[in-house]
Amino acid sequence: MEIAFAVRTGTVRAVDVVAEALARIERADPVLCAFTEVWAEEALRRAGEVDTLVEAGPSRSSGPFGGEGPGARAWLPLAGVPVAVKGRHGLRAAVPLLAAGGVAVGATAVPGPGTAWQTWGLGARGRTVNPWRADRTPGGSSAGAAVAVAAGLVPLATGSDGAGSVRIPAAWCGVVGLKATNGLLPSRDRTGLAAPGVLARTAADAAAWWRAVSPPTTADDARPSLPRTAVWSPDLGFAGPDPEPVALARAAVDRLVDAGVVRLVRPPAPPLLLDPAPAWLALRDPGSAPAALAEAHLVRAENNRRLARLFAGAELLLTPTAPTAPHSHEGPGDVYSTALTWAFNVSGHPALSLPAGFGTDGCPAGLHLVAPHGREALLLTVAGAAERLSS
Repeated sequence: MEIAFAVRTGTVRAVDVVAEALARIERADPVLCAFTEVWAEEALRRAGEVDTLVEAGPSRSSGPFGGEGPGARAWLPLAGVPVAVKGRHGLRAAVPLLAAGGVAVGATAVPGPGTAWQTWGLGARGRTVNPWRADRTPGGSSAGAAVAVAAGLVPLATGSDGAGSVRIPAAWCGVVGLKATNGLLPSRDRTGLAAPGVLARTAADAAAWWRAVSPPTTADDARPSLPRTAVWSPDLGFAGPDPEPVALARAAVDRLVDAGVVRLVRPPAPPLLLDPAPAWLALRDPGSAPAALAEAHLVRAENNRRLARLFAGAELLLTPTAPTAPHSHEGPGDVYSTALTWAFNVSGHPALSLPAGFGTDGCPAGLHLVAPHGREALLLTVAGAAERLSS
């Protein structure tokens, strides 16, 4: 990341970088309500520790940001990078980022009490708003995380994704959102449906997060061999998305095809999945009846079989991220914003939302990229190539 390189080379000080981030939060958060807590004193103290380590150099560094022991990928790869963490209890997920030199500046907004599946956040100062239109939701549940990144308050924010909770706010706020393969990284979710993720301003920044948190044995798909084979589906065979998000996502796909980033292929059978909604709800509910759980496992097994067949002939599955544009704060109505994302929480596949342009309402939309298990680096490679087209 540019910030980390500047801090490591002494161009800027981590304390100054973090102080500037805290100042941006102080100015903007009364309107955006992206944070529940801001840890200014602690953040500046930790930034000072990073500066001390930089001055000492890698050969003399030890401790929580530790030197370059065997197998280390880089020294302080996130040196001085301000990081927002999802929710008041999100620091545990941020430990690898802090060990890489990142600095946690605060906890981001998540849905408040009583919001069972609605997708807005509740910050310390009130309702979290979409930075593009204050009368629209930013999506959730990683609402504050997406807003903090989209508004330029921080370059990285941690998230967790149990049904689309990283990818939907990424799409509706116009940033990159990556959900890791389920089970690959530690998660407190007892159901196995949720996986850690990140909200980032660029694919390169998301890749920096991935390098910091991923197991050293994770396969490296970052080789620049393009185009990548992909299958497009507007609805996965069961969802009923609105025309505009479909058109925006398809236009983004066409740009990738024209630039030689992906090559669309026709699968042996259309990418038709069973609607995962009943399965997801049954797996999520600790009181589900045995019959409902049995049916959920049958749906999961069948969709896994269909996805395995699809990925045997293509490297990527492409869809819109969300079936609708961002809705108002009064609620989503009858359409689940998770319609195109939660199938991959049930199946466990890694997935990424990439900005795909703006709708007529002025709000962003997303292109959803899904890859085989363990191939997060492939998603990040394609996302990075897509970004370079618009730069």
